[in-house]
Amino acid sequence: MRDCNGSIEENEVALVAHTPNTTVPDLGSYDKILACVSGGKDGLASVLLLLEAGVSPDRIEIHHHLVDGEGPTFMDWPVSRSYVHKLGEALGIRTIDSWRQGGFLREMLRDNQSTAAVSFQTLEGDVVTVGGTRGPKDRRRKFPQVTANLKQRYCSPACKIDVFSRILTNDLRFRGQRILVITGERAEESPGRANYAKFEKHRDDLRNGRGYTRHIDHWRPVHAFTEEQVWDVIKRHRINPHPAYHLGWSRMSCRTCIFSGPNEWATVRLHMPQAFEPIAQYEREFGLTIQHSESVDEQADRGVPHICQLEMLLLAESENYYAEIIVPEGTWVHPTGAFKKGNGPC
Repeated sequence: MRDCNGSIEENEVALVAHTPNTTVPDLGSYDKILACVSGGKDGLASVLLLLEAGVSPDRIEIHHHLVDGEGPTFMDWPVSRSYVHKLGEALGIRTIDSWRQGGFLREMLRDNQSTAAVSFQTLEGDVVTVGGTRGPKDRRRKFPQVTANLKQRYCSPACKIDVFSRILTNDLRFRGQRILVITGERAEESPGRANYAKFEKHRDDLRNGRGYTRHIDHWRPVHAFTEEQVWDVIKRHRINPHPAYHLGWSRMSCRTCIFSGPNEWATVRLHMPQAFEPIAQYEREFGLTIQHSESVDEQADRGVPHICQLEMLLLAESENYYAEIIVPEGTWVHPTGAFKKGNGPC
């Protein structure tokens, strides 16, 4: 195994103990480890497990996808980009942004248009834009649907999966390299995710390429973890969770995620009406709701808003994360959203 901060073999043994029923790849054999992090607990715990295994921070990259592009916030939490960058700074790990031009809103409003180009940052700080010039011109004019079918739940591929794919296939620095991609899906989240492989060849792998090679593996370190085990990892490092968890959200995705339940819609409508009303208005305009049987207004009507502290609401709505990332010894507590039953991905 490669020597990273000394031998990592002993630390990998410790990692095995923290990753039940999970194959741990030879972490020292990769040139780079790319961790996809939205700011949620599972991606965060996955990165922390790498550090516990002795992987040097300079061999890890955090990749953060801007769901709304570089435009105004529509779906995502305004603070997420800043939170993830401050997290990377605290851990000594470089954070790289990528996004679909026009973000979620442009994709949702497509009418006789192709899917937009993708932009991503380079290590030198430049921005590269690829794609967007070909592809079928078609019409969406509707929200993603709550389904495991990614053609209908198009937000995941359009704003995250395909965006990251563009980086792997267009950034020349990955040619001839051995890359490990880390994501935070857990089996406990849904029957669909329970069927995900813990370790597999990545969809953009090109290890047998003729002109050039690109060896990419995909590992889900916390796939077999319970939620309690995930929080235990975060507690060990005293990381302050994303503000969404402090506001009572059980999972951290978009602020107005299509998987939101009645209580989340009620909370957004009460405390963040500027985020709720555009969603409700587009449902009325499209004549098609996110949920098959109810509008977001109808869901909010039967929900109970979370009890939210004003200080945390202001932080979540800020574009600058100004709270502590690492809290003092002995002060870490589970956020109010921990262990709540909430709607999740298919």
